[in-house]
Amino acid sequence: MSHEKFQSCIDACLACAVECNHCATACLQEQEVQMLARCIKLDLDCAQICSLAADYMARSSEYARQICDLCAQICDACAAECEKHASHHDHCRACAEACRRCAEECRSMMSMSSSM
Repeated sequence: MSHEKFQSCIDACLACAVECNHCATACLQEQEVQMLARCIKLDLDCAQICSLAADYMARSSEYARQICDLCAQICDACAAECEKHASHHDHCRACAEACRRCAEECRSMMSMSSSM
């Protein structure tokens, strides 16, 4: 599996990691931090799995497909949680959008890699 074939997924994962880290940090600045606790936790989980997925794809790991499957699941969970807060916080809206894009790219990558 050549990593160039999955560059759009790598880019989406890295962009998502940035948005998730930004969202977690911004959530910590909000007044009602406790209401955002699950959002912050999922942001951190998502940022880490997205970075890991990008790393696995970049080095054409034989486990990239499995990592991307988990990444898509965590991105979906993070997006769903961020969407609950998106009407009040722009950082949550941007994070949810990045998570949805990343999950879509990961699923696309998985379907391409399974046909090889």
